[in-house]
Amino acid sequence: MSRAHDADESRPPPPSAGASPAAPLDPPPGGPATGRSPGLYILSLSVHGLVRGRDMELGRDADTGGQVAYVVDQARALARVPDVARVDLVTRRIQDRVVHESYAAPTEALSAGARIVRLPFGPRRYLHKERLWPHLPSLVDQIIRHIRAERRAPDVVHGHYADAGFVGSQVAKVLGVPFLFTGHSLGRVKAARLREHGQDEAVLEERYRFVRRIEAEEGALETAAAVIASTHQEVDEQYALYHHYRRQRMVVIPPGVDLSRFTPPDVDEAAPWRPTRASPRIAGEVRRFLAQPDKPLILAMARPDERKNFATLLEAYGRNQALRERANLLLVAGTRDDIREMPPGARRVLTEILLLIDRYDLYGLVAYPKAHGPDDVADLYRMAAASGGVFVNPALTEPFGLTLLEAAASGLPVLATNDGGPRDILEACRNGLLLDPRDAEDMGFRILAALEDRARWEKWSRNGLRGVRTSFTWESHACRYLEVARAALSETGEIRPVMGRSRLPGIDRILVANIDHTLSDDIAALRELLRALREAGDNVGFALTTGKPLPMAVEILAHLGIPPPDILVCATGTSIYYGASLTPDRSWERQINYCWEPERVKAALAAVPGLALLDDEPATRFRLRFRPEDPHSPSLQVIRRTLRREGLRVTATLDRGRDLDVTPVSASPGLAIRFLAYKWDLPPDRMLVTGDSGNDADALAGDMLGVVVGNHSAELEALRDRPRVYFSDRPHAWGILDGIRHYDFFGSIRVPDSSEPSLETTTA
Repeated sequence: MSRAHDADESRPPPPSAGASPAAPLDPPPGGPATGRSPGLYILSLSVHGLVRGRDMELGRDADTGGQVAYVVDQARALARVPDVARVDLVTRRIQDRVVHESYAAPTEALSAGARIVRLPFGPRRYLHKERLWPHLPSLVDQIIRHIRAERRAPDVVHGHYADAGFVGSQVAKVLGVPFLFTGHSLGRVKAARLREHGQDEAVLEERYRFVRRIEAEEGALETAAAVIASTHQEVDEQYALYHHYRRQRMVVIPPGVDLSRFTPPDVDEAAPWRPTRASPRIAGEVRRFLAQPDKPLILAMARPDERKNFATLLEAYGRNQALRERANLLLVAGTRDDIREMPPGARRVLTEILLLIDRYDLYGLVAYPKAHGPDDVADLYRMAAASGGVFVNPALTEPFGLTLLEAAASGLPVLATNDGGPRDILEACRNGLLLDPRDAEDMGFRILAALEDRARWEKWSRNGLRGVRTSFTWESHACRYLEVARAALSETGEIRPVMGRSRLPGIDRILVANIDHTLSDDIAALRELLRALREAGDNVGFALTTGKPLPMAVEILAHLGIPPPDILVCATGTSIYYGASLTPDRSWERQINYCWEPERVKAALAAVPGLALLDDEPATRFRLRFRPEDPHSPSLQVIRRTLRREGLRVTATLDRGRDLDVTPVSASPGLAIRFLAYKWDLPPDRMLVTGDSGNDADALAGDMLGVVVGNHSAELEALRDRPRVYFSDRPHAWGILDGIRHYDFFGSIRVPDSSEPSLETTTA
């Protein structure tokens, strides 16, 4: 049954007689197919929200905020560096009448050498980030296919936020390249703050999916060669809450500000608080709210989110009569048509704003325009600066504070929360004061004092203009970023797989079956499956996976009468062999060896009560197997926490709820299968993956066609509603045959449409 080559696995075999080989990979620009093109190729991932390079809809919703501006500006800045060949910013393709058609464009140029790449995964419609989690494995497969089509692997993968942290870490493991992570807003921090406000744990989990989010952040920190943060407070007080926090892998690189957009106002020396240029469009929208529009403006600008703390700022203003007499308040809280039609969180915030305005009778004193465009943002800062006003960020916590830099670049002094990034910004720029976001009385007093001391105001304005140009430019960010990227490349070395120039000979689809408990427990069903495979033709490949090490796997195959498969994946995805000669895949071994420390794993788990290292199986280089000795043994979650606290970068899984497998962080059955798909150019929807236990879960998720047999363990129930995972009622190999019929895998192949679960498409 084996058609795989028996020679060196790094050299693909010639096509078999009569087979049509896949087209060879074209050499990448400037170098041979097996070499590296001049300059770095950086793959940046920002999965959620609405991402585009022009007319960004910042503040439209909770998912489209400062992170969108950050990743776009960062991509442009990196592409300007001569040592960078290309930057691809990957996000989600959205086809939905409620958003602009530009978000459905497959690509969008950002600048020379930088572009947005939009890949489809999950439903076509726009989804908030908390609803994207089940669909993220599909994006992993989409990115791997995209990279294969591009004919060049990235040198670095960078994931932004928890969701892209999960996706990026998986992609980097398959490709064997360094992974960088930026969390932006961390789940543990957000969850703790929401609990402080008395919110119910179950409600928080339903709304924010904190368990998945925090686990993804832990996994990203575990995989990352470096974690890029914006402030020291982020590193010391936020990332430090995680088990995989390692100070030596943390790097602070502040983002920059686009100085071509944000500039101070032109002023008349005889009337220093009045702009000489014509009033911008947005000025009319603001002035219509105000009884005395020429007073200084207290500007606050953020999306309508409870964490942005507009309510405390309104309390501070409403309670302070002197402040009300001295200045107007301008709240720019996103864009709205009808508050009643907004998401619940934004609706609550805006309703509270209106109620507080009414409570303190602030009509004629507070402006809250319904809408503003991207070009209005810079004008709003300049209007506030020209009026002699200040910018206030009262957020409960602020991971960085890009708006503070924009205000500083506009000559506008700032008063900002003392929790988060503003500490670093104000220390560098010396252009304002920190605020306690929970003390409304003190907040009002400090704002009034900032407005009344004109000499200090002018000093802060000058300091901000100078500080932002000295410490917060995208050019300096890009230079430091490349130092980190090169260090990560130097640490990992050249371990990526060589991309095969053709598929395994003559194969255009491949069946991946699990030996343990799927094939081994029903001989009659196995015989029927083998007969079906023989009759299917030489275009159908056959791969087997097993948790057993190679000697035991070979013995089981002989006992069951299974011919040598094209591919054999052993020991929980840690070893790959080809053909009858069992040629090992050395590039996979080199790849997963990164950060593997088995002796430290043994030492860490030796202290865990009720857990015994198994020594009744042949030794494997990249897998340690343990077995709980009593019902009171620690849970998998506790074991993972123990390993993380020891700084071990590993994957820990339960096999059928019994054996604990610990493998390198880059190894698992699913990663091994995706590695094979990438290396040999096998499309995921032409791979049928079967399984019965928890060790098969990551292989079954994503764009590959999945079959869960009837005798599966409970760990796989979480996959039941996935459109590309078929649950058969029949056990063992009978279930595989059932799945083959379900997908017509030996025929035209019926591929369920993952974007709409009720639809199916057919590929020849």
